[in-house]
Amino acid sequence: MGKFRDSVDVRALRFAVGFPALLAVAFVVCAFLLRTDVPDPMAVLWSGTGPAGFAPFSAFVTCGGLIIAVVGWLVLGQAVPLSRPAVMRRVMMGAGLTLSLFVTTVLAAVLVGQAGIADVREARVDMSVLALGSGAALPLGVIMGFVFKADERWSVDDERALRDALERESDPELASDSVRLWVHARSSVFVMLGVASLFPAALVSIAVPWLGALLVVLAVLAAAFLFARIIVDRSGLRVFAAGFVRVMEIPASAISSATPADVRAADYGGWGYRHHGGTTAMLVSSGPAVVVNRADGRKAAVSGGSPDSAERVAAVLSRVAARARGEKRPPQP
Repeated sequence: MGKFRDSVDVRALRFAVGFPALLAVAFVVCAFLLRTDVPDPMAVLWSGTGPAGFAPFSAFVTCGGLIIAVVGWLVLGQAVPLSRPAVMRRVMMGAGLTLSLFVTTVLAAVLVGQAGIADVREARVDMSVLALGSGAALPLGVIMGFVFKADERWSVDDERALRDALERESDPELASDSVRLWVHARSSVFVMLGVASLFPAALVSIAVPWLGALLVVLAVLAAAFLFARIIVDRSGLRVFAAGFVRVMEIPASAISSATPADVRAADYGGWGYRHHGGTTAMLVSSGPAVVVNRADGRKAAVSGGSPDSAERVAAVLSRVAARARGEKRPPQP
């Protein structure tokens, strides 16, 4: 049993067995819901002039469910062995999903096409069901092929996670060397921005609606970029304007020192992301900030939110920089 589990992807195996079985059960249940509306026997083959072959309702439903399950098991099962190439496993997982859904669609189109008819010779295949089901089966299979993680059981991510766990075990203070912080401008700035843009936009929109909408969009963008997300960890400092646009990334090994300071945004070129002299700054307001001295002589400044948070960011940056240089870390405040 142990060798079997080591040779297969257990999660893929559960899906390969369970999905076709559930799909077959769903088809059977839906077929019996239409039992009173379809003729018995049912048409199952067609020639150029009409139905050419018939089968009892129970036989059609039973065989249909078995076909759905068997086709799904045969194709999806090819994605289960870990010995197969990852690309092949992805392709077979997507193909298995598509084929299972397509077979179910064909059987459902045959069933729905005969619902409500009095004479089995009027039977037909419902093309709407066939088109909708086939159109959904193909993209769902493609999506499954892309999202299916056909990696080895022990991946690079697992190795990294193990290394991080060992480092935390050997260095209890490592978990504290991480800060995630949001900073933003003062509320009065947003009020001023709203007064300066939204009121004129309301007046302009009376004559030129698109210009008024443009002013609103520009005001929203300007407000968004007065927010910043700051991440400090053992890799260094990363700053994201508006929370998602990366504007600053300083590796821990490139930091010589970091100190909290009370700064004026005008001294660094103003609010937002700026290059001023030899300094790169992301300041959302004047006040508490962290000034980072880089090993190459350049500087960086980021807003710190409050004096306490700025002091913590500076302390963590100093510790991770000292660790990256192989020096003894300064004491934790």
